[in-house]
Amino acid sequence: MEADTDVRLRREAAEYYRAHRVPQRMEEALNALFPLRPADLYGELANYFSKFSRAPVVCKLAGRKVLDGVGQPTLEVEIYCTVKNYEKRICSAIISSHYQIPENAFSEATEADERERNDSVTTAVEWVNESLSAMLRDLKPTDQCEIDKMLGEYFSKKVEEKKEVEKEEEEEDTLSITSCIPSAVAQSGQKKEAKPGKKSSTEITIPPAEPSESVLCGSLAIGGTSLAIAKAGASINHVPLYLHIALLKRSQDSPKEMTLPLPMVTLLSYEKLSPAKLKLMKEVMLIPPVQLSLKQGIERALDIQKEMMRLLEPAGKAQLSPQLADSKKGRAHNKEKKASPPALNRVSHLGCLITGCDNLEQPLLLIQTACNNIGLELGTDMYLAINCAAHELMDYVKGKYEILTGTFRSPDEMVDMYVELVNKFPSIIALVDPLRKEDRQQWNNMCCALGSKCYLIAEDAATNSSKLKTDHNINIPMCSGVVLKYVNQTKVSDLIELTGLLDGQRRITILGSPDGESSDDSLVDLAVGLGARFVKLGGLSRGERVTKYNRLLAIEEELAKNRTLRYDADFEFTDFAEESQPEKQQPEVLPPLQQDSAPSQPSVPALQGHSMPAQLLESSTLT
Repeated sequence: MEADTDVRLRREAAEYYRAHRVPQRMEEALNALFPLRPADLYGELANYFSKFSRAPVVCKLAGRKVLDGVGQPTLEVEIYCTVKNYEKRICSAIISSHYQIPENAFSEATEADERERNDSVTTAVEWVNESLSAMLRDLKPTDQCEIDKMLGEYFSKKVEEKKEVEKEEEEEDTLSITSCIPSAVAQSGQKKEAKPGKKSSTEITIPPAEPSESVLCGSLAIGGTSLAIAKAGASINHVPLYLHIALLKRSQDSPKEMTLPLPMVTLLSYEKLSPAKLKLMKEVMLIPPVQLSLKQGIERALDIQKEMMRLLEPAGKAQLSPQLADSKKGRAHNKEKKASPPALNRVSHLGCLITGCDNLEQPLLLIQTACNNIGLELGTDMYLAINCAAHELMDYVKGKYEILTGTFRSPDEMVDMYVELVNKFPSIIALVDPLRKEDRQQWNNMCCALGSKCYLIAEDAATNSSKLKTDHNINIPMCSGVVLKYVNQTKVSDLIELTGLLDGQRRITILGSPDGESSDDSLVDLAVGLGARFVKLGGLSRGERVTKYNRLLAIEEELAKNRTLRYDADFEFTDFAEESQPEKQQPEVLPPLQQDSAPSQPSVPALQGHSMPAQLLESSTLT
């Protein structure tokens, strides 16, 4: 009886292994490895047979609350897969929070934001550990598009559920009000009719601010999961994340060469609520020349930062350069410098120095001095970008922007001011959020006036990726490009689609780091894989910022070693004035990318060969 059982089991085993071609593959493996005689024979056998194993699939997700670079809670998502019959942790991703870091917030407002942030992260952790983990079980992490589609449908369902709850609460509130205080409602309605008449004499007609899109509590789970899936897919395919993203964007067509985004290195930050007058410049950033490697560009930016720190030392420890001291109001500027509080030891959450100035030209002249002191020429050896954050400066009562304390400019006056500033300081090659997104006509005017020599970039208009895309178009004002941020419900597939649309419209893409940044360096891989022109990471201080610069340098070394690194010839600007000409002249503009460089060429050599004239060292006239 036992003998019959043994024979039956042996027969079943032989049929089982033959059905899976084990004897044949074993013979092939032994024949292939014998000539090689590897030192680790069993290791090579394991490698040989691993290619016949099943593709890893998701077995669970794990979400947890972690802290970001400023000590605020955010979400980490871990991916566990079934690999060769065992559960294995593949990777994790930390998504940055969309919450802005307030300069001087009231305690009540800060507490409310903290409660909202905690609730959002707690909800996101629940979504990941429960609903999303079950929904994505047994799916391949390499199927990014399919998983992102499921995540989008899940999020849409949550949005609809929230709307239903809000609708029910609104109906209940309406019923309770109408049944309890009908006379008060009628009286308040009569009072509201009288108010517009009083305001009509002083009301300034400007486009009202678009309502900010509410952020669904828990939306971090969508973006965090999508990014974690992308990292898991790259790990399983044994390719770096940036190449995995590039393959997804190109439908698995491997790029022969890749370019790296130029860093916008934040050097100075100016607080809106500081005692100094200047409010317009939220960030002053350095852009290295395209002719330098990233390593050379970042080292040059570090040299400038060190010299700026020396110049910003307390009075008596540092001296201004002879150029600035001998300028028309150099001595007055020196006195102001001594009277102002020292800024050397203050570092922003953006990883840059915080200081204060009293006019628009003062920080530019200070950077010019720093460059001159170390033998660099601003406009040739380094360029500037300014994040104006104009949407934060609008006084809706006056209908004007408060660029300095007590100094206001209308949208049209802002355009004239920027034209004068860029013409006087040609080293400025990028303005970020120079106007509100609602001032579309002024965006058009500024693009026609400055677009051929300066990138005009929209960041606030691109805060919510869900509102950017409408009928295969980008719903933003006329501009040179857009800053995209990976926050909330943004998915990897969304960035791929949006960058494709921007490429088709000859707009540049900038991947931006939000205020609440973490140590996760995936943003750099996203920027490289998506083909972004710039990456906006903050300053060269604080660990969560520097780790991304280190990742950028590592990718440059890897691409150079593989001989797949390509450098752009120069900055390419768009001549919007030429594009706005009648259609009969349009055929001469094609093809798009080559034509962009043609009108820009006269301005770029002048920009690079610019020698800072003496009159630019004089004190400010732009106020």
